[in-house]
Amino acid sequence: MARPMELAVKLGWYIFKQKVTRRKRFPLVTMLEPLEKCNLACEGCGRIREYEPVLDRVMSVEHCLAAVEESGAPIVSIAGGEPTLHPHIDEIVNRITDTKKFVYMCTNALLMERVMNKIPPSKYFCFVVHLDGMEEAHDKSVYRKGVFKIATRAIKVALQKGYRVTTNTTVFNGVDEDDVIEMFEMVTEWGVEGVMVSPGYHFETIPNQDLFISRKNARKVFKNILDPVRKIRFYNNPLYLDFLRGEQEYQCTAWSNP
Repeated sequence: MARPMELAVKLGWYIFKQKVTRRKRFPLVTMLEPLEKCNLACEGCGRIREYEPVLDRVMSVEHCLAAVEESGAPIVSIAGGEPTLHPHIDEIVNRITDTKKFVYMCTNALLMERVMNKIPPSKYFCFVVHLDGMEEAHDKSVYRKGVFKIATRAIKVALQKGYRVTTNTTVFNGVDEDDVIEMFEMVTEWGVEGVMVSPGYHFETIPNQDLFISRKNARKVFKNILDPVRKIRFYNNPLYLDFLRGEQEYQCTAWSNP
């Protein structure tokens, strides 16, 4: 499955308008976090620790829509927390896609099949499913057995129903590169639109700081994982992939999707 042509056209036209108006800095993606609560406690995630004081808070539908409108970016990346836990996530997504903005919703897929009944397939909507490797590696990463099977089933069901689907993988120190590559090749064969990959974000609140991969080791790992011979459809910005390989250095932002 290929990215919608309208995505490239809409993004290109948006950038052109910003240049014409001589706007020096402008957002390409609105990062929307309607809540910080999650139904998993992944080893490498510091969100539930850093955001503990506000885990019970939930953004209203109108607050979410106002933030998207204020940003004006043509792409909205919905993260969290786990977005599918929001009681009105379907209304948030559907009302944003009604404006013909492209929505990418990150999810661990535990509740993904449930929200499929409320969010119809659309070229403006894409599930971004978290997978950190094959079954043993992924279940270990999320601290719960059975999550890999639920996630992979949800991906297959979504593809069968005509949804756009990508995956998102976090790489930590000591990663089994072959395991990750096997997973990439598997979901690519299934027909996902692409795979996203990034090193684990260095949360200071994580007790096991050895979990995070060093810049030096990351270059070696990503040069192997991103080998173009593998014919895996990587969804990240190509400039970011160059950074991961160690071919470029930037004043880099923490996030790289979509």
